[in-house]
Amino acid sequence: MTEVGTRASAESAEGERAAWLAFTGCLLAVFMQMIDVTIVNTALPNLTADLGASRSAQLLVISGYSLAFACTLLTAAGLGELVGRRTMFLASVTAFTAASVWCGISTGATELVVARVAQGMAGAGMAAQTIAILTASFPRGRHQQVFALYGATAGFAGMLGPILGGALITADIGGFGWHSVFLINLPLGIVAFALAFRYLHLGKPSERERLDLVGAVLSTVSLFALLGALADLQQNGWRPGPFATIAGALGLAAVFLGHQRLLTRRGRAPLVRLDLFADRGFRVGAILVTMFFGLFTAFVFAISITLQDELHFSPLRTGLAMTPFALGAGAGALASPWLVRRWGVRVLAAGIAAYGGCIALGAGYLQLTGGVVDLATAVGPVFISGLGVGLFGVQLQPLMLAGLDQRRMDAASGLLPTIEQIGNGVGLAVLSTIFFRAHTLGGSVTMLSAIAVVAIGMGVLTLALPDLPAQP
Repeated sequence: MTEVGTRASAESAEGERAAWLAFTGCLLAVFMQMIDVTIVNTALPNLTADLGASRSAQLLVISGYSLAFACTLLTAAGLGELVGRRTMFLASVTAFTAASVWCGISTGATELVVARVAQGMAGAGMAAQTIAILTASFPRGRHQQVFALYGATAGFAGMLGPILGGALITADIGGFGWHSVFLINLPLGIVAFALAFRYLHLGKPSERERLDLVGAVLSTVSLFALLGALADLQQNGWRPGPFATIAGALGLAAVFLGHQRLLTRRGRAPLVRLDLFADRGFRVGAILVTMFFGLFTAFVFAISITLQDELHFSPLRTGLAMTPFALGAGAGALASPWLVRRWGVRVLAAGIAAYGGCIALGAGYLQLTGGVVDLATAVGPVFISGLGVGLFGVQLQPLMLAGLDQRRMDAASGLLPTIEQIGNGVGLAVLSTIFFRAHTLGGSVTMLSAIAVVAIGMGVLTLALPDLPAQP
């Protein structure tokens, strides 16, 4: 009996070790796909000069990745269910790494845009499998910890992108210049693939009907039209054309939802399981995720405008001003799982409300001082605002998914990042079209005040989330 027990214990320990190593591969994939959203911004002036990129090509280098990523998530999730999450993840990591190398060796602006689109599609292939892989690889008791690391990695990568991009271009290792911001994914992709190939072991995919091609086309076209129109509003302001496109996109989305309901009634597998929204946690969480990603994207945009355009901070001083925010977000991410186990959703509500309160305080401070900022005075509120974001953002997904069984978790794997991308597009477009063109201190104060009001409202809505079930 002792020998059997020892062998079982050793096998259990080996299985847990394999799960964590496979998870490391997934985190590397998350890191790559998120850092490539922001790292290219720093390299844009250099690659523009080198490739002779036009203004439209510059925009497509940035937006092509995000659009391709967002518009193919649902289809990538469906393919993952069809061929297997492991197979789809490994193929996507390979494609993403290859597309990154293609970006890094591009010799023309058009070629780089095409490579970025390919990179975005491959990134969606990775992202659409991640939640299903994480929830299948770990017992529910580990989900809080796993999602905390997942959320912290994604957030850290997004913030690190511009810093790492600037460091790589300044160092100019091997004379690669701007090419290095893409080529850095080659070693990361190789390690991610090796870890997943060796340690990611999932059961065979359940039997599933062929991919819902009609749904894939409808979802892709409607998302492309919606996010493309929002990006147009962000760049060019209020015009009738984008609003007509948005109306058409919403009409296509309604047709898509009707098609999904029809497939469900006929007993066939839809691309999106609408019964996910019957769960209160997922329903409320979907609203909060959309608002949070829109809010945070708008916040980063607003702070950049305020500090550099209105207060004339240098990039270095801007980085120093936001360092306490990053430190606070890291502290909140680490503390959030323990605090949520103790006090439940009230921790998230307090966190996002504290963030909103600090942003309101900052708006009032700017108004009173006429834009004169003492960084030493601002350290405390900036740190607390970051702490609130960390407390809220890391535990939102576990609370949102807590009431779902494994089958519905799989269905949420592509839908959740799609919701996040819609939030990003809506938040940035609304902020930029309504406030950005004011380019005054008063406009910045208004932007920050609006963000604060939305954040505090989110704190109230958060209380409608169910608490995580008690762990045995």
